[in-house]
Amino acid sequence: MTKPDREPSLLERAAKVYDFNAHLRARSAPPAPVDDLQPVNVPAVDDLQTEAPDRAPTHGPAFDATFEDASFLAIPEELRAPIGSELSDEFYLPPDHSDDTARIDRGMLAANGMIVPGAPVGPLAEEFRLIKRQLLIASARIAESDSPEKARMILVCSARPEDGKTFCAINLALSIAAERDTEVLLVDADVAKPDVANQLGLSAGAGLLDALADSAIDVEDLVIRTDVAHLSVLPAGTKTAMDTELLASARTRTVIARLLAANPRRIVIFDSPPALAASPASVLAMRVGQVMLVVRADRTPESELRAAVNLLDGCEHIQLVLNAVSFVQGGARFGSYYGHEVSQ
Repeated sequence: MTKPDREPSLLERAAKVYDFNAHLRARSAPPAPVDDLQPVNVPAVDDLQTEAPDRAPTHGPAFDATFEDASFLAIPEELRAPIGSELSDEFYLPPDHSDDTARIDRGMLAANGMIVPGAPVGPLAEEFRLIKRQLLIASARIAESDSPEKARMILVCSARPEDGKTFCAINLALSIAAERDTEVLLVDADVAKPDVANQLGLSAGAGLLDALADSAIDVEDLVIRTDVAHLSVLPAGTKTAMDTELLASARTRTVIARLLAANPRRIVIFDSPPALAASPASVLAMRVGQVMLVVRADRTPESELRAAVNLLDGCEHIQLVLNAVSFVQGGARFGSYYGHEVSQ
């Protein structure tokens, strides 16, 4: 399934040694928990599996030297618990503004178990610190060896719906926005079922598709500046049956170039449709420097992972994030280090 003239991607290599079907087969049995989230520099894949206790593993051999640079990170499902009880109700009210910035609904972020800007550092925020650091390091390497423009763009995708891609895209954007020297533009490119603006409590108007359809529109005029420092949002825009064709047109290159030129410090994050559910994902993959593929640990089978990799093969740098894994509560996790225990 790989092209003969290039090295297999991370997900292609991961699919050979990681049996995602094991999660489906083991759901009726108590899972073997994962102790910590970490990049895959560990000697074996066993700690990232959830298998029935009486069942022999069916995955391939342990990770070898080919995975030394892999960015294989996991997001425990338990970290998505709402954090609203940790702070007073007044905290979640957006600050007063005299300018035209849009107000992110902090209460909605908290209710959905997402990172809340300005809140004390908790486990989920620290997990996404790990993820963003891997992506930013990879971006720097891509800028040096390949394309500086592509290096500033990240596509967040999944194989199927309900795998948590929008959740991860928003949290990734909020985490990168906390960087001192970086601006973030979160683009809702899930043009069939856009949800980014809704999740942030913003009013979605004209956006990406409108700028692609009308060359007279300056896409930068459609960007929504928010009251979260360094974070802007571009809505999906007006729905059309020609969305894939618009994204594949030469106009897309012009629009992307405008977004990048508007702010040299800007990182653009695209929340795309699921790769196996809609065609725009494969088109967008050819435009970006990295793809962050979100995989549900408890239900993404290996066949779908392989199919998604094949469709996203236009991007050579694919990072895998394993969503909704299990872990042992009470371990030495980031939340306790920062003084915020994970709720029991």
